[in-house]
Amino acid sequence: MTRTSIATKTFRASCIVIFTFLAVLCAGQVLAQEKKEKKEGGGGDLAAKTQNPVGAMYSLPFKFTFDYGADNGEATFLNIQPVIPVTVGDWNLINRVIMPLIDTPGLVTGTPEIPNPVPGDGATGLGDINYSVFVSPAEPGKVIWGIGPSIMMNTATDDQLGSGKWSAGPTAVVLVQPKPWTIGLLGRQLWSFAGDSDRANVNQLLLEPFVNYNLAKGWYLVSDMILTANWQADSSSRWTIPLGGGVGKMFEIASQKMNTKLEAYYNAVKPDGAPDWSMSWTLQFLFPR
Repeated sequence: MTRTSIATKTFRASCIVIFTFLAVLCAGQVLAQEKKEKKEGGGGDLAAKTQNPVGAMYSLPFKFTFDYGADNGEATFLNIQPVIPVTVGDWNLINRVIMPLIDTPGLVTGTPEIPNPVPGDGATGLGDINYSVFVSPAEPGKVIWGIGPSIMMNTATDDQLGSGKWSAGPTAVVLVQPKPWTIGLLGRQLWSFAGDSDRANVNQLLLEPFVNYNLAKGWYLVSDMILTANWQADSSSRWTIPLGGGVGKMFEIASQKMNTKLEAYYNAVKPDGAPDWSMSWTLQFLFPR
């Protein structure tokens, strides 16, 4: 067994163990809180704030994603995504970071984290860190919006885990929240401007339509599809379009407010070498201001 395959199995096994432990812990807390939420009405206002990408609330999500069906094997991602809001006068600056820990068995296409993957025997480590800041009104109207710059930093610890480039471009989000819905669209376009001259340029569009329907007792239904287009690829291998959704729950551990959701998506359109489907589980720590 190669050193890479050992690292791959160790990383994936560690993610599954952490996933299982936290899922069991959360399930216990969810069941214990059912009686309490009958009196509190399910925390609808907090759910709406949590589902708003430019909401002025500190949060720390951990998103586990397991990809299945790619030609070279199964890839695993753990995205650590802190959100730090700063209010300046009548405006909020919503700072969002995505720090991906990746295990890839080799070349896997169609993932947002690695726009132009390179062949290899597999790798495990840190991918390219993305930082975005949204400027949004502190007192939004019925239509909530935010716009700003996004930068993808060349931080990958292995060529197979990143693009080898520094990339930047605009990002924006718009949404409405007529109770009990949250409906919106987040978009981002990145172009490379520096980095390894031997690697392909980055020209990637990301579109993220999201729909949440809030139920009683903090439960909600969610569809949060991440569509990507690699404009450097041939037209037949350009788009990755998943279809699917999942279910989520707002709850507390002691006095710590939490959010969790479980989702599954099938890639209806995908380039050669991309996974057929993926499953993700998110655990989010919430810190309302």
